[in-house]
Amino acid sequence: MRPIKLISGVMTVGFWTLMSRVLGVMREVMILAFIGPGPLMDAFVAAFRLPNMFRRFFAEGAFNAAFVPMFSKKYEGEEDPLIFARDALAGLAFVLLILTALALIFMPAMVYATAGGFAGDERFDLTVGYGRIVFPYILLISLAALFSGALNATGHFAAAAAAPVLLNVFVIGFMLLGSVVGGEAIQWLIWAIPFAGAAQLAVVWIAAERTGIRVRPARPRLTPDMRRLIRTAIPAALAGGVMQINLLVGQFVASGFDNAVGWLYAADRLYQLPLGVVGIAVTVVLLPDLSRKLKAQDHQGGREAFSRSGELSLALTIPASVALVVIPLPLVSVLFERGATGASDSAAIAIAVAIYGLGLPSFVLQKVLQPLYFAREDTKTPFNYAVVSMIVNAVIAIGAAPYLGWIAPAIATTVAGWSMALQLYLGSRKMGDVARFDTRFFRRIWRIVAASVVMGAVLWAAQSVLMPYLALPWIRGLALTLLIALGIVAYGLAGQALGAFSLSELRALLRRRKSKD
Repeated sequence: MRPIKLISGVMTVGFWTLMSRVLGVMREVMILAFIGPGPLMDAFVAAFRLPNMFRRFFAEGAFNAAFVPMFSKKYEGEEDPLIFARDALAGLAFVLLILTALALIFMPAMVYATAGGFAGDERFDLTVGYGRIVFPYILLISLAALFSGALNATGHFAAAAAAPVLLNVFVIGFMLLGSVVGGEAIQWLIWAIPFAGAAQLAVVWIAAERTGIRVRPARPRLTPDMRRLIRTAIPAALAGGVMQINLLVGQFVASGFDNAVGWLYAADRLYQLPLGVVGIAVTVVLLPDLSRKLKAQDHQGGREAFSRSGELSLALTIPASVALVVIPLPLVSVLFERGATGASDSAAIAIAVAIYGLGLPSFVLQKVLQPLYFAREDTKTPFNYAVVSMIVNAVIAIGAAPYLGWIAPAIATTVAGWSMALQLYLGSRKMGDVARFDTRFFRRIWRIVAASVVMGAVLWAAQSVLMPYLALPWIRGLALTLLIALGIVAYGLAGQALGAFSLSELRALLRRRKSKD
């Protein structure tokens, strides 16, 4: 995949991921307005985190880390990739059916293990009930991830990137329908989840069929390829499990404080907007591309793709991080403060947003660095690093909670994120030139930081001027839009002046993309 093709893929995935994240923010706006921080919100977050936890194992996390490189190499070689995909589908479905059945039976134990602070109050029974409705989502979304991985590996990014939008569309649609026809908002929200999973699976399955990836259900078989897939996926699952343990430790600590689970969830959703757009877009495109280049021994092409991915990621992420740190309260209050969510909730969520913002570049760097390992089918090394990150997270979250209260898990997440990114970077130094950022990357990264600092100063000053308008219900949305626009313009002008990036370069890439199309 040439650099222009890489940029094109990133832009395609980035667009649909942006749509998903924007709709995701709209989804959280509705949830916080209709339900708000409290027992129902805490129960929903804890219940929905259960399938999402396993999703990191069986969907875009461990399974795809093993499946995509193997499928890419078979697709580029002489072996039939569809036989491999069929066997992978059969084995994945078999494991997921057993997991789902066990989860439905032992849901109370799962809730106790992941949100022990709920024991003894109404949140516990609510979470058990909600969990049994939403957990089958893991079966549907994991099968969808297999088809998405196959589509990405063959260079068809649009359908796989667009499918996640459906979760937010269904949640928003169901809650709007509930507001019209009546009924409890939480019930409409809960039942939207499994319906969305079925829709996502249908979209990518149909897209795969249309691109020639015709995979049919079959009896599970333990072939040599499946043994190799399992050997590769298990360390990745363990690595993903470590990261999920970080989240669960945070949730377990937060469950001992009223409303804290909902506050941290809302903050997490806000910082996931730039993280999803940049990190997921680059990773989805970079992993198959690196896999092919390593197989072809194209180290120069691999280094170019790796360096441009890192440069593009940080050029978009660092200013987003600065914005989350400098103006968290305007962002939170304008987006979330309405209905059942009040000013005290906004203040709490804003603190968490600023702390997560400090860790945002580390989370994106992880997504840029991990494909270096996964493309080599090395999932053991990231697992070892993740264990260290887990220990850092647990020590800070549990140890600091008696002194810092509910915000300790957010601090722990950020510190652990930087710990993981640093380990991945240092470990990649052993891989040769393909894993080293080139001269252009290091020449531009400090200019990107400088341009972001200029933008932060402009945001700080503009926030002071616009503060009275940010508090007026009828105009605060326009005031926030103006504030964000000023930040974008300031960053663009500063970046161009400092040489952090070149707008003419971007225009040239776009013209080349159109000529290729």
